[in-house]
Amino acid sequence: MNIFTPTYFKRTVFFIVLDLLAIGASTYIAFLLRFDFNIPSQYISDIYKSFFILVFLRITLFYFLDIYKVSWRYFSFKDQVQISYILIGSTFLFTIFVYLLRDGFFAGYPRSIIPIEFLLTFLFILSSRVSKRFFLEMYSQHSLGKPTLIIASPQKAEEITRKLTKNSTDYWPVVIWNEDLAGLKINGIPVKGYEDIKKFHEGIETIIVSSEYEIKDIYDDVQLLGIQDIKIFDPISDYQRSLKDISVEDLLARHPKDLDKDKIQSFIKNKVILITGAGGSIGSEICRQCEKYGAQKLILLDHSEYNLYAILEELSDIDAVPVMQSVTDKNLLKQTFNKYKPQIVIHAAAYKHVPLVELNMHEGIVNNVMGTKNVIDIAIEYGVEKFVMISTDKAVRPTNVMGVTKRICELYAQNSNGQGTDIVAVRFGNVLGSSGSVIPKFKKQIEVGGPITVTHPEITRYFMLIPEACELVLQAGAIGSGGEIFILDMGDPIKIVDLAKKMLAFSGREDIKIEFTGLRPGEKLYEELLIDESDVTTEYESITIASPSLYDIKKLNQDILELIKIEDKIEKLREIVPEFNHQENL
Repeated sequence: MNIFTPTYFKRTVFFIVLDLLAIGASTYIAFLLRFDFNIPSQYISDIYKSFFILVFLRITLFYFLDIYKVSWRYFSFKDQVQISYILIGSTFLFTIFVYLLRDGFFAGYPRSIIPIEFLLTFLFILSSRVSKRFFLEMYSQHSLGKPTLIIASPQKAEEITRKLTKNSTDYWPVVIWNEDLAGLKINGIPVKGYEDIKKFHEGIETIIVSSEYEIKDIYDDVQLLGIQDIKIFDPISDYQRSLKDISVEDLLARHPKDLDKDKIQSFIKNKVILITGAGGSIGSEICRQCEKYGAQKLILLDHSEYNLYAILEELSDIDAVPVMQSVTDKNLLKQTFNKYKPQIVIHAAAYKHVPLVELNMHEGIVNNVMGTKNVIDIAIEYGVEKFVMISTDKAVRPTNVMGVTKRICELYAQNSNGQGTDIVAVRFGNVLGSSGSVIPKFKKQIEVGGPITVTHPEITRYFMLIPEACELVLQAGAIGSGGEIFILDMGDPIKIVDLAKKMLAFSGREDIKIEFTGLRPGEKLYEELLIDESDVTTEYESITIASPSLYDIKKLNQDILELIKIEDKIEKLREIVPEFNHQENL
């Protein structure tokens, strides 16, 4: 093993020796200064007495208070404060010894030695501790790193510049972009406004943006600088893992400002929660969030063996029970509810792919409509406290079978309320990176050299990150009192062709062509979140409530049963949802 490889033992021995030298030198110099560099012989013994007592006090305190466990390279301000307290405390104890033994062991001891020795020891010990970090930050070979622009709040800018300068990195911060603190410095790095950066950005090769920023809000300004290497900083322990390349998901991500984690935790903590579709894109993230917010037990219900296995492997800190069932099997569902007695049910199971449901209409209706009806009916029967159903923007003025099935589910959820279980639905648009969504599809098309296929040049969609959408689902569930259809604020819709162009630019494959294939059966040019404008606001800007749609529940039950049996399902769907405008021949 390399003798210079740092270990706890080597570090302890090294700093004990260093501290012995510092205390010894400080004591001797203090006596020299006190006696104008001519120490009388009768005070030589006092030098030794002082040295041995101070060494015993300080080395002992340093050792038992873990000062010798502090890394030399990462010595911090907090460590400086702790050492200062120890030096003050040990000096105070030494002063008491001198006072108590002033007529014997310390007779005639010069009291002025005490503050002089303290100041010198303070200077020597702290200097020895900060020396390595000072050298690394002031004189490291930063010319080997890429000159880097930091975009962050003052707190994050301090953290980023500190991590970059104290590690052997590929990046060297040369300027910080922050309009509010322009003209100041953070960790020795100048802070400038955007106009100044535009004038003097030549030579900057990399931009690091703190994850707290809405990347899409500053991306256009960043592009004007002509710098292609853009990293996102996510503050985790290892700086190497805290930097990731910017992705198209970062540009589309919407970070809700009114996420109420305390409200979510009060809703989830210590509850037994059953999640249908637990292995799907939304269901699996709901499982992760429930684990994060302290659920007592999770009942993971899914008909896919692989999906159940995959999510179960992830959930290591919670009692999670996999149940391989379909929501269409009412008898098995009853057994599950009777056995585990869930307090909360989150219903994410559904067939969601528009073209597949168009081609498999009966199966889609059975799974989505009857499956939802089964889970709601059983939840009421077994006294579930709250039922949260995941819906979609495709339920608004639906043009396809998948969308109209989800609208019927909303109607059933809203009009089944009031029987002891609070039933709410949450409606939102596309989530980034879910199975079958457009971004993974485009990535695969780029990997094979194209072309990228888009159905129509004007088609738009709403987008949100899966974790953020799921947290807002839980937040909506927490504030729901029953009967509401909550709508998540998805921001502005995105043109799919613009998304394709951005992905080509990110991949450096702008040579790949974009082909327009025509709208698929049941596909809309744009999605909506409201059926009418009479929505109701909540205490959270990111969550609104759609106006209620009344439907006699007995008639709805009868209509659903007829829908399952009859051949002409489209006409029956139109009867239940009059705004359904089926577009099958596009």
